[in-house]
Amino acid sequence: MKYAFYPGCSMEVNAAAYDVSMRAVAKVLDMELAEIDDWNCCGATEYFSQDELTACSVVARNLAIAEGESNQLVASCAACYCNLAKVDKLMSEDAEMKQKINEALSAGQLKYKGGVRVRHLLDVICSDIGEEKIKEKVVRPLTGLRIAPYYGCQAVRPISIGDCTEYPMQMDHLFEWLGAEVVDYPVKAHCCGGHMPQISEEQAFELQRRLLQSAVDYDADMILCMCPMCQLNLDAYQPRVNGMFGTNFKMPILYFTQLVGIAFGLEPKAVGFGKELVAGLPVLKKKLEAVSA
Repeated sequence: MKYAFYPGCSMEVNAAAYDVSMRAVAKVLDMELAEIDDWNCCGATEYFSQDELTACSVVARNLAIAEGESNQLVASCAACYCNLAKVDKLMSEDAEMKQKINEALSAGQLKYKGGVRVRHLLDVICSDIGEEKIKEKVVRPLTGLRIAPYYGCQAVRPISIGDCTEYPMQMDHLFEWLGAEVVDYPVKAHCCGGHMPQISEEQAFELQRRLLQSAVDYDADMILCMCPMCQLNLDAYQPRVNGMFGTNFKMPILYFTQLVGIAFGLEPKAVGFGKELVAGLPVLKKKLEAVSA
């Protein structure tokens, strides 16, 4: 199965583990992710608050490029997915805005007609590949591993990947298929704080504390993310959260594709283990070896 793919800016640096694990898993599942030519940054979130037309035009440029290559565009970053889907929806509903955006795109000899379906990688794996094929690929079941699936807010709101906006379940189902024990993680669609650490550390770290504390309360071994910003915040800022609140969190924060790769029999290094700050491999080995012993 072939999809046009929008990688986004994070995948080459802080989300390198996501990138390598995603590509490794895609290969096992016979998914071809064809990176669109000459893509540009989606603008994250700040740009939209400064100049909506320019921000939308920047995003629409990627949609216009993808439209010439495929009728589906896959993003692995939740923020990228949100921006791409939001601009596509805006242009389909607001004729005046669509005209203005296409006027901007014409400077680069581009035009977006509106024929691209924006998808998140998680939805493609769960909906297009599906339970039967995924179970066929499992060689190392995740039995004994308790995971907290964390969706964050931008893949389910304002435009859902096709899941419940308040209590999504796609990742839950995926890891049940892989043999893991999925904990009832009630804050799975709450915000991680996004870029708030640069604005108000106290507010941002409180949001992160709630997510980490909930995982601890439900006896999770690790939190799994589908967004580079979520993973970065919960992984990198744990020491700062501990310092501010007097906690002692040591919760591994991994990408969902890393654990999918492990279940498919891939080696930890091949799916980016070791790139996280709170080490996930010791926990993984301890839990899986305990089951096999």
